[in-house]
Amino acid sequence: MKPSNVIQERVHEFLNFYPPFNLIDPEKLRQLARQVRVLYLEPEQVLFSQGDTAHEFFYVVRQGSVRLEQATEGGDPKLLDVCDEGDVFGVRALIAKKNYSSTATSAEESLVYAIPIAAFEPILTENPQVALYFAAGFAAGQPVQNPTLRDAQRARLGLSTIATSSIPLHLEDALKIDTAKSIVACPPDTSIRLAAQMMSDKDSSFMMVIDAEERPLGILTDTDLRRQVVAGHVAIDDPVKVIMSSPVITTVPNPPMADALINMIRNKVKHLCVTTNGTVNSKALGVLTEHDLLLAQGNNPAVLISEIRQTRDMASLPGIRDRAEELLLKYLEQEVSISFIANIITEINDAIIVRALQHAEKELGEPPVHYCWLSLGSEGREEQLLRTDQDNALVFEDKNIALEKEYQEYFVKLAAIVRDIMVQCGFEKCPADMMASNPKWCQPLHTWKQYFYNWIHEPTEEALMHTSIFYDYRPVYGDFNLSRQLTDYIYDNIQQERIFLPFLAKHALQSPPPLSFFRNFIVERGGEHKDQFDIKLRAMTPLVDAARVLTLDNRIAGQNNTFKRFEKLAELEPQNAELYREAAMAYEIMMRFRALNGLRNKNSGRYLNPNQLNKLERQTLRSTFKPISDMQELLQVRFQLNYLG
Repeated sequence: MKPSNVIQERVHEFLNFYPPFNLIDPEKLRQLARQVRVLYLEPEQVLFSQGDTAHEFFYVVRQGSVRLEQATEGGDPKLLDVCDEGDVFGVRALIAKKNYSSTATSAEESLVYAIPIAAFEPILTENPQVALYFAAGFAAGQPVQNPTLRDAQRARLGLSTIATSSIPLHLEDALKIDTAKSIVACPPDTSIRLAAQMMSDKDSSFMMVIDAEERPLGILTDTDLRRQVVAGHVAIDDPVKVIMSSPVITTVPNPPMADALINMIRNKVKHLCVTTNGTVNSKALGVLTEHDLLLAQGNNPAVLISEIRQTRDMASLPGIRDRAEELLLKYLEQEVSISFIANIITEINDAIIVRALQHAEKELGEPPVHYCWLSLGSEGREEQLLRTDQDNALVFEDKNIALEKEYQEYFVKLAAIVRDIMVQCGFEKCPADMMASNPKWCQPLHTWKQYFYNWIHEPTEEALMHTSIFYDYRPVYGDFNLSRQLTDYIYDNIQQERIFLPFLAKHALQSPPPLSFFRNFIVERGGEHKDQFDIKLRAMTPLVDAARVLTLDNRIAGQNNTFKRFEKLAELEPQNAELYREAAMAYEIMMRFRALNGLRNKNSGRYLNPNQLNKLERQTLRSTFKPISDMQELLQVRFQLNYLG
């Protein structure tokens, strides 16, 4: 092989390893490699200067590193980026057709590949993924704006690196029904006998009950007939309105499969009535059934949840939860939205908790007083995609102070049964024992109020630590009114003690930064996770903490999910809407990274090995870090933390 061919082959092999070149057709990449120039740069050699006319090439670092700096009014150059192996830079000629906006200087002895613009432009035109790489600002030195995060999600360029066979789910597809085909329906005064005959004649498992304007009033199903009529609770000649299920859960025509699925799961129904405008106040057009979803999707999470709710054998729950993990992997592989995935996994986890509680009640006997089970932490925020440790609490009603110890003994036993079932399902015990099986976190309402009163009015470091766990509580089972009373009490006290939120904001700034000065991931220096990046502590927690304190400041009750909190904040504060949307998007991307890392390594996904990430994954992750510093600056200014001491 000729020396020139050897060089071309090495260029081809190198480029094929990095984006966006790995997205190019192999033969076209080989042709491009033949036209690449190899440049040697001595230390501190300038390749191009700010203001220079753009070259006929853009560049890729083959070996060494190149600084990109910009002149400032003070004279000292501002460091924009440090390009290392595989980084693309100097793309002004390719994208903007303008003079260089920075100076490129080799930081050490370096080899750089010069890619001719003329040879690359046809590829840019033909390949939308390659074009997206540059449009999204992944190349070094480009301005990184909000589209970087948005396009990082759209690009689908390799965040899912686990290769397994999977069934297309098409969750964004619309579920279409034939509205030309008349639905099986009757007025509310129709006899049950006649309705049953009509259902039999039409071979239908349901009957819609409609008014004179064809608006849905209720639905009659085979199950209703068995439970009410066959069991002898009502007469066969009574009107259908006596046993129909009402109100009807409705949906718009042709809803996305994801919306229909969540609607059925949340409302525990197997039928959705399609109406003209999606409400009960418009004409009924048709009915979507669980069977329609099964046919459209193949593997339906509603089936898993149905199995959980119906099982009498607690030993079957771990196997069902394992199947949910397989579903999670398929969703992540197919770039399904994190919001949808989080909803589904939360519903599955909640169903297991509820079933475990029902089992515990049956084993121990009826609860002595009303109670409410609270999920805390990531499960409380509806963000627990992987099976991490348990965080929960229990509040029971204030009824008889003399019997509180007796009540607590019952509920601690109940919580212990649930804890052990959850352990069998893969959710480890909380190392800090933040669980309802710990008597400290299994208390009557007045004690919980006292806890929060102390945390708010005496915001010590320990109190703020408890805040970060307990303020994200979400009621899962029992008397939700107990949770609402506690929430109202908390907000009333925060209004009274205005110094609390600044202390909470200051606590939110304690998370260490994710990147070093030279944009390297700050990794653990020793211990079990040496040289690994803690995505939870350094990247996700700062956004979780910021969303929490801003939500409390805006008195937004009942919204615990971090990216939904940011979306709500964007509505309430238009002046900061762009930052909040960036933060929401960044957090969703981090959740995806952590989940994939956890599935890949069969652990919590908290610690990433930066060396295992490909170039685009590292760039995408870095792009999510900018909202962190911007968000912390917003907290600094809003709560005047410089004056807090």
